[in-house]
Amino acid sequence: MPSNITRPAVGKGVGEGSTVSVKCVVWDLDNTMWTGVLLEGDPIELRPGLRQVMETLDRRGILQSVASKNDERSARAALEQFGLWEFMLYPQIGWSSKSSSIRSIAASLNIGLDAIVFVDDDPFERDEVASEIPEVRSFEPDTVPNLLDLPEFTPRYITAESARRRQMYIADSRRAKMADGFTGAKEEFLRSLRLRFEIARAQEADLQRAEELTERTHQLNTTGHTYTYDELNALRTSESHLVLIARLADKFGDYGTIGLAVVEKAAHHWVVKLLLFSCRVTSRGVAVVLMNHLKRSARDAGVRLLADMIPTERNRVMYLSFLMTRFEVLEQDQHGVRMEADLAEIPEDPSYVKVTVVE
Repeated sequence: MPSNITRPAVGKGVGEGSTVSVKCVVWDLDNTMWTGVLLEGDPIELRPGLRQVMETLDRRGILQSVASKNDERSARAALEQFGLWEFMLYPQIGWSSKSSSIRSIAASLNIGLDAIVFVDDDPFERDEVASEIPEVRSFEPDTVPNLLDLPEFTPRYITAESARRRQMYIADSRRAKMADGFTGAKEEFLRSLRLRFEIARAQEADLQRAEELTERTHQLNTTGHTYTYDELNALRTSESHLVLIARLADKFGDYGTIGLAVVEKAAHHWVVKLLLFSCRVTSRGVAVVLMNHLKRSARDAGVRLLADMIPTERNRVMYLSFLMTRFEVLEQDQHGVRMEADLAEIPEDPSYVKVTVVE
């Protein structure tokens, strides 16, 4: 998103002026989501307009949770009474610090802390979060009606994946519970999920989601470059480029489009300019499937396969994935790393995933 947009003066935001896309809003409860203090027996009422804000965030694919110092049973009962409990993913209701609760939510959702916004009426709590997690942006409750107008809360497109993102995370929670109760090897657990991985050339209908992935995905991302819809459309119709998407599903449901590859093709070599995967599939071990497909495609075309990498603290997993799948470093400077794949011996795809390639 553009970095020169001036934010309206609607709140005391940690990181004022930032337009990093928001992936999750974490709400306090007493005197924030509702007026009054639950455990003091006050009559509680939702803040005017709050429900509409929460429903709009949900439609935009922005997740929501709770960090509240409160009695869990009472707080849940109140949220259920207001019909809002279903919006809350991995709620943290207890007596822990707000910063530790936010860290727990971020870890459960597997998102960066800079993608979280925290709303709390108490200046002490906002300051505690600002001190412990400066990358989290904090706001006062009175600013909530204006949040939806900020660029970081306003995705360019509402894709099928974004509109049902909360349901996808709920399915992820069911997967996690199944994993916690599974006593066998990790590969056997993955096999029990009945994973289905599809690779296809990007079509125009895929491009809104592809653009969204380049803007939202920072961890499993080789270069961090973003592409607009128009740029991706030009690349997918270019003879000198290849744009692939990857979809994943299992017995719990559809993950949607979770991977993207942008490849520049020359006469004697191809260069992977971007390879990324949604952080939601980190533990599924499927990145190697798309890497293997690119290797086989390059080998069959009789060309070398190179890849550009811009290592950061956040995408180290992707860098290690390249090294572990037999990419070797050719060049390295302050601008990044160029690697080359070993095409002499391409490993088999993981046996626990069914792979389909749509030509």
